[in-house]
Formats: sequence, structure tokens, C-alpha cells
Amino acid sequence: MITIGILTVSDGAARGERQDLSGARARELVAQLPDATVQLQSVVPDEQEQIAAILRSWCDEHKINLLLTTGGTGMAPRDVTPEATRAVIEREAPGIAEALRAISLKYTPMAMLSRGVAGVRGRTLIINLPGSPKAVQECLEYVLPVLPHAINLLIEGPKEH
Repeated sequence: MITIGILTVSDGAARGERQDLSGARARELVAQLPDATVQLQSVVPDEQEQIAAILRSWCDEHKINLLLTTGGTGMAPRDVTPEATRAVIEREAPGIAEALRAISLKYTPMAMLSRGVAGVRGRTLIINLPGSPKAVQECLEYVLPVLPHAINLLIEGPKEH
């Protein structure tokens, strides 16, 4: 069983000024993973300490296997999701972030402005996704096939080759 948390980082959605379409799209897509369940889903404003506190809680207390964030990865002053993520991860997984930017560049040159990161805290894989529902779909469709293997490595460790 893969347990999943989806955290949307958006001032507007946190204030109720707009719907959380990105989190909803992420939830639809991760439902395709075998034996996966979304256990936690929330919306928070672009506040670094608040984001980091939730990431820590979901990793350490709730023991989520996969934690996806959406939003707050751009260059605007309030885009602080990567900083919050770096503050809690123990090891980066740069290949995932690089792959997400690479696939996004196929759709828009604006992808080079993404600062999203990916990494591991304990036995949880954390991945920062962009904030638009379209970009969430493009990125998740690309990375979904490798997630069960990545999570299995975190849970059970490597098998002999």
C-alpha cells in the first residue's frame, strides 16, 4: 500500500478565493497507482514555516510514503515551497526535479523558471509540482511509472541486482 499526501500551496486557494484544481488533478492521477491511497490532502498559504511544519508532520507522524506539493515553485517573492522542502528533506533527489523540468520544457519555455525540488525525509519521497492543473498533469503522467519503484526502495531497501 502506497500512502499519499497532497499539499497545495496557494494564497488564493487557502483564502477560499479560488478552487484547488491542481490538488484535485493530482489526486485523480495518483489514483492510477496500484495499491495507492490519498490519506491526507490540504491547502496552505505561501508561508515557508507553515509548509515545512506540514511536511514534517506528514513524514514523521503520519508516515506518508509519497508527499506531493503543488504550487509555490516559481520566482515570485511568495513562492517558497522549494525552500520549505529543502528545510525538511534529508537527501535531495535531483533527477526527479530535473526530469519534471525537462518534460515541462516540451510544453512551455516558462518551465525553466521552475524551482521545484524533490527529496527524501525518512522513508517519504517529497516532490514539488508546479501550480497549474495542466502542469501537474504533464509532470505526474511522466513520473508516475517510476514512483512505485522509488517508494519500494525507500520502504524495503534495494534488492540484489
